[in-house]
Amino acid sequence: MATTNSGRSKTTTAARKTAQTTRTAAGAARTSARRSTAGQRSTARRSTSSRTTSTQPKTRAETAQVLAERAVLVPVGASLLARDNFVTTVKGLATKYRTRASVERELKRYERRGASARNRFERQVRRTRTKFERELRHRRTDVEKLVSDAQERIGSLT
Repeated sequence: MATTNSGRSKTTTAARKTAQTTRTAAGAARTSARRSTAGQRSTARRSTSSRTTSTQPKTRAETAQVLAERAVLVPVGASLLARDNFVTTVKGLATKYRTRASVERELKRYERRGASARNRFERQVRRTRTKFERELRHRRTDVEKLVSDAQERIGSLT
């Protein structure tokens, strides 16, 4: 290490790079050790999964106990999840509607959205009604032409 005039020690660039390389190598060694341990664990799990383990119930009483525990724990877990979801929703709403101004802003937003949906629906109804009336007029004129032609033919026969 190099020292400055004030007596403080200062690391050189080469020393810092060497320390960094050492740290990187140590991290890589730890990672590979973890991987090999995990691989050994998964291999051990695969080999023991075919054998009977101590966690499996051996008697009917133990089987009944496991089923009873499951019957109790499933609803408890479901209710805790529902509670967590409810709390999250309430906290989100409380954050969103913290002030009167934010509540009014949201209400105006909903009102605008409702008004635009209503207007869109009214335009669609008007368009559909106009189309229906146009088709009805065309059919009426076609029928009137057919009737008048038929009357002319009947009149010419007599």
